[in-house]
Amino acid sequence: MSDTPFGFGLPPEEPDDGDEGKKKDQESGGGQGPANPFGFGGLPGAGGFGGPGADNPLAAMFGSLNPTDLGAAFQQLGQMLSYEGGPVNWDMAKQITRQTVAQGAPDGTKDASVGPSERRSVEESVRLADLWLDDATSLPSGSSSAVAWSRAEWVEATLPAWQELVDPVAERVGAAMGDVLPEEMQAMAGPLIGMMRSMGGAMFGTQIGQAVGVLAGEVVGSSDVGLPLGPAGRAALLPANVEAFGKDLGVPQEEVRLYLALREAAHQRLFAHVPWLRSHLFGAVEGYARGIKVDTAKLEDVVGQFDPQNPEQLQDALQQGMFQPEDTPEQKAALARLETALALVEGWVDAVVHAAAKPRLSSADALRETLRRRRATGGPAEQTFATLIGLELRPRRLRDASRLWASLTDARGVDGRDALWHHPDMLPTAGDLDDPDGFVHREQMDFSELDKMLGEAADGAASGGVSGTASEGGPDLRKKDDGDAEGDDTE
Repeated sequence: MSDTPFGFGLPPEEPDDGDEGKKKDQESGGGQGPANPFGFGGLPGAGGFGGPGADNPLAAMFGSLNPTDLGAAFQQLGQMLSYEGGPVNWDMAKQITRQTVAQGAPDGTKDASVGPSERRSVEESVRLADLWLDDATSLPSGSSSAVAWSRAEWVEATLPAWQELVDPVAERVGAAMGDVLPEEMQAMAGPLIGMMRSMGGAMFGTQIGQAVGVLAGEVVGSSDVGLPLGPAGRAALLPANVEAFGKDLGVPQEEVRLYLALREAAHQRLFAHVPWLRSHLFGAVEGYARGIKVDTAKLEDVVGQFDPQNPEQLQDALQQGMFQPEDTPEQKAALARLETALALVEGWVDAVVHAAAKPRLSSADALRETLRRRRATGGPAEQTFATLIGLELRPRRLRDASRLWASLTDARGVDGRDALWHHPDMLPTAGDLDDPDGFVHREQMDFSELDKMLGEAADGAASGGVSGTASEGGPDLRKKDDGDAEGDDTE
């Protein structure tokens, strides 16, 4: 778990020379302590993210006193406090994401529209990658189209998935704001609770907007974090980020692009032909959210002492981690499930791509290790999950999972390996990653007949009848005789 899973840091220290010190600090663009958790440095009059006044949202809004900027700041403050939507102010998140992308990536590169030649290069790379993958996996192509995105286009395409991921966590944390008050007091404190929820929505929106905006400058496709963030069936690469990724590797750009296209196309195959996988991953995040517990004693104390005429008090409480979740057994179990599932996805992709690229690309080993180290040193996936939902992936699991999938290929062949994706109960567990040989040689359960019978029963019920096996007391789940066994391969 991240120490500050929602990006809340400690409050900035007060300068020794009081208000004069604050003024100097704002003018110099410096500041002690972390960046403003609300992210208002990007508001009009704030000088952009990290600019003057970035550590103080009120100073960020009103510090310049330029009439035009001041009017825009008042308008945005009004929008923030009048927000009555879900747990995250996604309008604010989208606006901040766009601002972050427009300011450029940390390496200084700016976003730009994708040209026709870049689009053709991506389309050709994905097409060739799909041909190579046919020999490495039994799962057919999952890409109905190949697209080249700018960073801004990546944001637009992936925000719906981020909303689905983050809303359950933010909603559970936000609900704690009202849960601490007795029912008879909630009506009296309605305006206060509404204000806190509006501020909470803005807080989450700002954090998410900044995180996704920074991530847009680093990702090379739609599946860098091991989740299906983009539209189904659409393999995507970001040419500007692909170029930046391969800049200092000493590998021809064509090979870099093709290797990354292999990874993108492999992800698309997996998510297209394992229909339960997406809900399994997103469900683990929801399970994490259900296990969130907030320090209600601290929250009660803050609410009891809150002065509506002193809104900075609420800001200070937020900065001090008032809503930081506690570790619970439910959270730990959900995070373990999510971590294992993501490791299995990334490990399978790693093994399949290596099998497809090794005989054809001289740089396959170097590119594989570069991507592994990128993850191990805290790449965009780990940083984003740690910021948004408090999850820190353990890269060791990715290597373990890749070795297990490779061992399965040697022992059972490509078809036998990929058949494990037929049902979630057939997949390796976290314990199996520690003992891959034990899992590889263990007899696997065959769920194909069960799924077939359940499907027939559902079809019969939908047509107003009941299938024969169901009417006779339910599906016959007895194990087949050896003569009828179909082996490990399932359809």
